[in-house]
Amino acid sequence: MTGESASGVWFGWDPLWVSTALLIVTYGVIMTERINRAIVALVGAGLMILTGVLSQRQAIAGQDFNTLALLIGMMLLVAIARRSGMFQYLAIWSAQLARGSPWGILALLSVATAVVSALLDNVTTVLLIAPVTLVIAEQLKVPPYPFLFTEILASNIGGTATLIGDPPNILIGSAVGLTFNDFVINLGPVVAILLILQIIANHLIWGRRMRTDAADRARVMAYKPHRSISDWRLLWCSLGVLTLVILGFILAHSIHLQPGTIALGGAALLLMLDNWPRGREEQTHHVHAVFGDVEWIVIFFFVGLFAIVAGVEHAGLLSLLADALIGATGGDLAVTAVAILWVSALLSAIIDNIPFVATMIPVVKSMAPAFGGPEGLLPLWWSLALGACLGGNGTLIGASANLTVAGIAERAGVPFRFLTFLALAFPMMIASIVVSTIYLYWRFL
Repeated sequence: MTGESASGVWFGWDPLWVSTALLIVTYGVIMTERINRAIVALVGAGLMILTGVLSQRQAIAGQDFNTLALLIGMMLLVAIARRSGMFQYLAIWSAQLARGSPWGILALLSVATAVVSALLDNVTTVLLIAPVTLVIAEQLKVPPYPFLFTEILASNIGGTATLIGDPPNILIGSAVGLTFNDFVINLGPVVAILLILQIIANHLIWGRRMRTDAADRARVMAYKPHRSISDWRLLWCSLGVLTLVILGFILAHSIHLQPGTIALGGAALLLMLDNWPRGREEQTHHVHAVFGDVEWIVIFFFVGLFAIVAGVEHAGLLSLLADALIGATGGDLAVTAVAILWVSALLSAIIDNIPFVATMIPVVKSMAPAFGGPEGLLPLWWSLALGACLGGNGTLIGASANLTVAGIAERAGVPFRFLTFLALAFPMMIASIVVSTIYLYWRFL
């Protein structure tokens, strides 16, 4: 084991098997969709503690409070900014730019999501774009699911391109000393290829069948975007705070602040600016309404999931898998790189990629003597980054952005089923890993 259990697992059972069984059962129940996923995750986390796999202290230590703070902070920012009419403005402007064509809008939003995800984190990106998407779909009277589905994939693809786009890249970059430019130069080309392929796939699956009534398109084209702004003061306050938050994300390492701190700080500032002229009772009512817009199901799902993953991590499952991977490759650089790519992708589709990447970093570093020193490990770092980031597209629980979009969609009455998502997303994820394998061989091996 990599850590001490609370007081010994029930009946002296092996904590590795208990934690693995709980992980499998939890994901199995989530896949049936009979019980809300937040309930399932919290019950699974509770059983990790009750069976003795984890102590309460370890369960709390396993929480990624930076991710939770980032989610809550950005959800609050979006909830407040939405009231200004900002997203309606962006929705109308985007629809008019694509001349009201559903296929054009689908492609436009995919590109926009990928680009923004490269500059911000994925969760922030989908929190900003998903509300716009729902408004566009409502105005054109087309199903929003295809748009939201493609935005999930585009956010994870785009986030792969930069140091700050996805948490695994931040971990790898910090541990190895890789810069923003290193990621763009080495992973940017394959990300561009994957985005183009995704847009083509979107067209084949949905785009060519999408139709909208001429009257709906004409009505959208006749809109005056600026008329959708209902509160100009709140709009300018929201834009100012969002600009500060984005600048904070870019400078996070320089100013020694975590993204979660920046997001919560921005939310607090915007809450204050929005409520400054209001009376006490009105402030209370308004703040209650804003906090009611937070996707608490998503937040508490992650609380449970982090504890479950901490359980299998403390029991030694992740380390065991990493050691088995290294032993199976026989010290061959090309085989090792491809193995890391595929194992990272498959595991990141079913468990959180942050603890997996954190476990793999010291394992990869230990291989430096076999491959001629730290410089010889670069192909392995790019393999790990590609696999961990792109693997998140495989299932609905593979990445934070996936669950965030699902929460927003379900709140708007758009069902996001685990198996429905899996049926399309997993094959597309596998295709992206095949392309990445070819790219790795061509560029680095």
